[in-house]
Amino acid sequence: MLKHVRIILAVICFMAITALFVDFTFTAAHGWGWLAKWQFMPAVLSANVMVLAILIAATLIFGRVYCSILCPLGVLQDIISWIRGRSNKRARSRFRYLNNAPWLRITVLALFVASICIGLTHLALFIEPYSAYGRIAGSLIKPAYVEANNLMASTQGPDDYTFYAVENYLSAGAIIVASITFIIIAVLSWINGRIYCNTICPVGTILGYMSRFSWLKPVIDTDKCIKCGSCARKCKASCIDFKNEEIDYTRCVACMDCIGACSKNAISYAHPSKTATKSESEKADSGRREFLTISALLAGSAVLHAEEKNVDGGLAKIIDKVKPVRHTPVTPPGSNSHDNFFKKCTACQLCISSCPNGVLRPSSDATHFMQPEVSYERGYCRPECTRCSEVCPTGAITLIDVAEKSSRQIGHAVWVKENCLPYNDGTSCGNCARHCPTGAIVMTALNPDDAASPKVPAVNTELCIGCGACENLCPARPFSAIYVEGHERHREI
Repeated sequence: MLKHVRIILAVICFMAITALFVDFTFTAAHGWGWLAKWQFMPAVLSANVMVLAILIAATLIFGRVYCSILCPLGVLQDIISWIRGRSNKRARSRFRYLNNAPWLRITVLALFVASICIGLTHLALFIEPYSAYGRIAGSLIKPAYVEANNLMASTQGPDDYTFYAVENYLSAGAIIVASITFIIIAVLSWINGRIYCNTICPVGTILGYMSRFSWLKPVIDTDKCIKCGSCARKCKASCIDFKNEEIDYTRCVACMDCIGACSKNAISYAHPSKTATKSESEKADSGRREFLTISALLAGSAVLHAEEKNVDGGLAKIIDKVKPVRHTPVTPPGSNSHDNFFKKCTACQLCISSCPNGVLRPSSDATHFMQPEVSYERGYCRPECTRCSEVCPTGAITLIDVAEKSSRQIGHAVWVKENCLPYNDGTSCGNCARHCPTGAIVMTALNPDDAASPKVPAVNTELCIGCGACENLCPARPFSAIYVEGHERHREI
């Protein structure tokens, strides 16, 4: 019964979180976008005390139910392992007890926390489960879904939004990283179930050592156990030592598979007996020391961090736009500053999947690899859109409304005279001025003292909010004659 309840809840959460990355209509984010904020590391980086308290309390009561129900990467591993079991009857009981490797888990966690503390969050979070799954869903599942939707829509006539959307998510770097991540996860899961969770995953290590002290957990009744090994052969966490009638609770993910596998009802999900032998007490003391070490690492990190193709008339292809070299990168409205954005962003790419204008895409810059960057070759940041701030689970992009966005300057436009396209009389086309939503660009005489002087764009940096409409709509190729230079700290105007 418990196993079936766990499976139902896990499937619901997995499908809901996948929908957040796949759905380009944004209905999923409005319906259950809160699920992203209930992921462990996003809650840590955003200092979401309430969520962290509930997740820790749930772990101390029920064990690692987060890993078996809420974590999408954990459920993905279960699905892959289940597929192998369905394809091969022998593989259904292929697991066996493996010796714990605490030194490996602690080392990986220590490196993970140290990387975050020294500002290498974008590298550390390559092994964080929620972010890893986000890259898989956003870069592999979503493009396939959009392409399938396009194929169906093409029979009824083109849908500009749908056909445009697929171009926003096909990034070579993102696809390569997501593919490598998926292959590693799939191979490990195919071979031995939850081995990634119990050797590499930092969240699994943290919650694993907490779960040693959980109130409820699978318990072996030594009077009933006949040491047949059925439970160990079904344990995808490889944590049941049936010969010694012991369970390594740091690796147990509370999947309940062992309970159903035991023909003697020797395993139950209950509170362990309060009586303990001396050796068990020594193990408990050792576990407490490990738990305090993990807690200290986690607390330290929490304190430190509380190409669209253009065509001429639909006939001839013209040169694609090239991203300008910005001295300061542009970060999304609501991120407030580079320091806040790059330290808290887990590169899960949920904001990229939710951006309807193609402004956000994974960065190829080594210092912020795979974290979102703002660029305007495919679209511009429309003043009425606040989707990225609504879905960000970590606080890297804080929630803002339309009025706040329109009064917040994330950068300013810079005119490049050498790239500007003049008309026959030497006057610039004025496209940037016509489409500027804040009126920050006006056409002025190049020589104020000459009445016949050609007109060129002039930027009022006090009014410019850095939306990129001018850069995106500039007809100059390959480089726009006007581009947005970012601000390290956003300003109110």
